[in-house]
Amino acid sequence: MGRLPGGARAGDEPAATSVASWSIDHISGVTLAVREMAESVVFYQKLGFDVSYGGPGASFTTMRAGQSVINLREAASSGGSSWNRVILRVRGVDALHRDLVEKGLAPSAPKDAEWGERYFEIPDPQGVVISCAELRH
Repeated sequence: MGRLPGGARAGDEPAATSVASWSIDHISGVTLAVREMAESVVFYQKLGFDVSYGGPGASFTTMRAGQSVINLREAASSGGSSWNRVILRVRGVDALHRDLVEKGLAPSAPKDAEWGERYFEIPDPQGVVISCAELRH
């Protein structure tokens, strides 16, 4: 079942005092660890993505197709960690953070980013980083 605003599951009885204070709108982007940046950039260009930041010689590249975003992060070639991240576009990032802490999770503290988002991160049980980000106007 999907999540409703405020984190409730479809079919759950709403709490008498609960008010929806956050929601997940959509997956905003995915960050993938790649070993060969130039090769990966060419591949995603063939899929229809355009470079909006970085490029074949960069250690970090953002590629866009419409509203879809794939970030490529150069991974260590020596078999190091394959860090990956999913970015969720949310509304009410601070309320979501409080809710997750109340549920016993340990997300990073919310912070304002230079690129116009307020966000926090939390790893899933397998180590994939989930970034919850709200656009600031």
